[in-house]
Amino acid sequence: MLAKTKSYALNGVEGYEVAIEVDLNAGLPAYDTVGLADTAIKESKERVRSAIKNSLFTYPIRKITINLAPADTKKEGSHFDLAIALGILIANEEIESNSYKDYIILGELSLDGSINAIRGVMPLIISAIQNGHTKFIIPSKNAKEASYISGIEVYAFDKLAQVVDFLTGKSQVEPLKTSEFVSIAAENKYSVDFSEVKGQYVAKRALEIAVAGGHNVLLIGPPGAGKTMMAKCVPTIMPDMTFEEAIEVTKIHSVAGILDDSVGIVVNRPFRTPHHTATVPALMGGGANARPGEISLAHNGVLFLDEMPEYQRRTLETLRQPLEDGIAVVSRAKRTLEYPARFMLVASMNPCPCGNLGSKTQECKCTPSEIHRYISKLSGPLLDRIDLQIEVDSISYDDFRSAVANESSESIKARVEKARTIQRARYEGSKTKTNDEMTNAQVKTYCALDKMGEALLKNAFTKLNLTARASTRVLKVARTIADLDASESILSKHIAEAIQYRSLDRKYWD
Repeated sequence: MLAKTKSYALNGVEGYEVAIEVDLNAGLPAYDTVGLADTAIKESKERVRSAIKNSLFTYPIRKITINLAPADTKKEGSHFDLAIALGILIANEEIESNSYKDYIILGELSLDGSINAIRGVMPLIISAIQNGHTKFIIPSKNAKEASYISGIEVYAFDKLAQVVDFLTGKSQVEPLKTSEFVSIAAENKYSVDFSEVKGQYVAKRALEIAVAGGHNVLLIGPPGAGKTMMAKCVPTIMPDMTFEEAIEVTKIHSVAGILDDSVGIVVNRPFRTPHHTATVPALMGGGANARPGEISLAHNGVLFLDEMPEYQRRTLETLRQPLEDGIAVVSRAKRTLEYPARFMLVASMNPCPCGNLGSKTQECKCTPSEIHRYISKLSGPLLDRIDLQIEVDSISYDDFRSAVANESSESIKARVEKARTIQRARYEGSKTKTNDEMTNAQVKTYCALDKMGEALLKNAFTKLNLTARASTRVLKVARTIADLDASESILSKHIAEAIQYRSLDRKYWD
């Protein structure tokens, strides 16, 4: 007898339907899987057989053929187990009801018939909804993640036997109730705050501008100046994630298998800090299963590269395309995947290998060739994509021990949100969300300068030898500074401040 169940497979963060056909024939007992199945699917033979027997159902002693259609696409993962097991039971007439035809079935089986959690439940369900499916059977351990999707019927189970009883009408199960997305606006869940950062007023101002416009920033200074601490504070002044942004991030984290099942959704903006030994696949994504990398896991959040020159230059150069397009492209022999990667880059570095170049209190012991070799790991094209380059000096003892209360993240965040509100209104109806994402046409429209501002930009272009890209970035930063001032026009003071944040690349890289 032939039976057919429906499941879904992932291609990046997008899913496509997979028809699981089970055929039972007379002959010597055998179990064959066709349809470009990976090792995890082929190993389902033993999991499915033991799960069926230990759930007290009859396992057919016949020739079993499993086909995963479409047969010309590679299938990966263990989440087809449940659909295969149900297909065998249907073909063996253990399940006589036709109700299974309405459901997309997802789940991995244990040998005792338990249903284990799987990766990628949210992107799988969202893709299925887009293709018209409304009913789903999933593992109970993925229930929280699926509950944030409204307008569908999701049934969660712990065991294979429970699913069979449900499909045959022996038990009644209520669909999952939709969970409400709770914003983190009412409660700061971060362990750091800008009020804890002593001094560094210029750097804190620059970070406020960077967050307000979604710009990338590089902090340059000696060890112990507070670069890492300020970087960790950046998420505390970023606007709270909207539900749509949270869904985007959750899909990626679910595919990567790092989603907290007890919460089911990502509510805090990601803050990813890959080690300087990270490889290109670790950063960009890849591996045997083409998993998302660190830059995709930082989507809608912050990617922090501490001691940036310590990373391999080849690794750093891979950031250039994602910084421009907001997409990480993972190419493999048989397929190419795209993962979202719209993140804010925050990087830090010492001015030289010993860290004391330019210090007022310590002597630099590095030779010119050592300094050049250290700095040259950062290419000009990469630096062009970093809008603000800030010099961070060691703080004084008076600042360190000062009892004066510093401005909190909450108050800085309030100004950032006002600037973001202005930007949302300005770019309404387009794909642009922040000033950093402006197209060239939008730059011409929204970054017009008066005569004094034009003269300042021309002088900087000539004396600092800025590229066209760097000049455009100056305009975008100036637009953000004007938004923080609630100014409709970009004034000369806004251009002057934006240029100030570009001068450091010429100081160190000439």
